[in-house]
Amino acid sequence: MKPNLSIETLKQEAKAFAALLSSQPIPELYGINDGKKVGTYVEIRLNDYLTDKFTYQHGSAANGVDIPELLVDVKATSKKQPQSSSPFRDSSQKVYGLGHHLLVFVYVKKDDSVTQTASLKIEEVIFIHKEQTADSQTTKGLLGILKRDGSSEDIVAFLEERNLFLPEFGMEALAERILKNPPEQGFLTISNALQWRLQFGHAIKHAKLQDAPGVENLLA
Repeated sequence: MKPNLSIETLKQEAKAFAALLSSQPIPELYGINDGKKVGTYVEIRLNDYLTDKFTYQHGSAANGVDIPELLVDVKATSKKQPQSSSPFRDSSQKVYGLGHHLLVFVYVKKDDSVTQTASLKIEEVIFIHKEQTADSQTTKGLLGILKRDGSSEDIVAFLEERNLFLPEFGMEALAERILKNPPEQGFLTISNALQWRLQFGHAIKHAKLQDAPGVENLLA
């Protein structure tokens, strides 16, 4: 009987998986520069790796995360342009986070024309707690307003400047929620689109510095 997967075990195994993947030639990715295809390959390989060792519920498009019982979504992104997409639920995600943790693999891909294989060197493995998956500048601005004893009107004006897509009554309700339940500082850059566009630059920087609670450098 295989053991159940836990958050702490996942973090340990993510480090081991990164070392394994970095050491192997990958013929399937030779000549492939589509970040989405490379990311999907890494996610499938991780899923296979974990399935061999642990019992856990696999994610689906319906629930939107790769490991739903742990509330963890897996992202693999190029060091050149560290970003990914995430399903849009509502605009408050920019304030309070995506609602799940992120396990992010940052890779450098190289092709070997002699062997016609690719290599993926995993340079960063970052675990971002769900409370820190909000938008960096939005939460920084809101926390600044709250520190200065700002009002609901100040918060609404700021949210409108940040182009949050909410009806007027929804904006006021969110402002009241922020006053009563201040958000935590986020470490993603979240762009508005049909899906959220997540950029990981802030998270990578703070993971390297190891100066942000909730943003863990698993290779440190």
